[in-house]
Amino acid sequence: MTAPEGLFVLEGRPTAQVIADQLREQIVQGVFRPGQQLNESVLSGQLRTSRGPLREALQRLAQEGLLVSHRNRGVFVLELSTDDIKEIYAVREAVESAAANILLDAGQEQIKDTCQVLKKIIKDMAKQVARSDWQAIARLDMEFHTAFVAGAGNTRLIRIYKTLAAESRMCILNLEVSYPRVDVLVQEHQTLLDLLEAGDTAGLLSAIKRHMQKAVEDLTASAQNKEITA
Repeated sequence: MTAPEGLFVLEGRPTAQVIADQLREQIVQGVFRPGQQLNESVLSGQLRTSRGPLREALQRLAQEGLLVSHRNRGVFVLELSTDDIKEIYAVREAVESAAANILLDAGQEQIKDTCQVLKKIIKDMAKQVARSDWQAIARLDMEFHTAFVAGAGNTRLIRIYKTLAAESRMCILNLEVSYPRVDVLVQEHQTLLDLLEAGDTAGLLSAIKRHMQKAVEDLTASAQNKEITA
């Protein structure tokens, strides 16, 4: 296994969490491809760390579902099927809907603080759409939704959503989807923001549902096209 481009060397003896964060980002960016095996010996040499914290980091990512461990074979990057995509976005819809209800019941100050964060992300997203930087768009897309969930202040929802966000970025980037609806991407997120700011619970829940359904349609269509052309 050659050193993947973009894999940073970690000096000293980094914690398992630091290693897990590093590897998670490389996985969702597609540096490590779906189905690829991660070799402990090679990685420990590249990261200049011992096997102990690296093995713990790999176990954490396996628990998150980003890696799959096969007995006597090793650890591999998750391969996402169309059924996986549907499950991921169904759970995202449930979590974001729960966060929306909590946030809208929390009061204007909490809503205002969340909206300020979301406005900045949308502004950055519009810049990257103009540049057609798909890596940055995917990152900002999930930053928006993660910030939305974080606004609810529920630590367990935030923890659950962290894995969903990583899996969603894998769906987008590893399936080589260049946002087929990029022309309306910013507007869709602006609509979610506007409904939150207006305190429109029914409208916001409906918009979240539509947003997730459209994403599933785009991603599953892309996955099926890849299977046909493979």
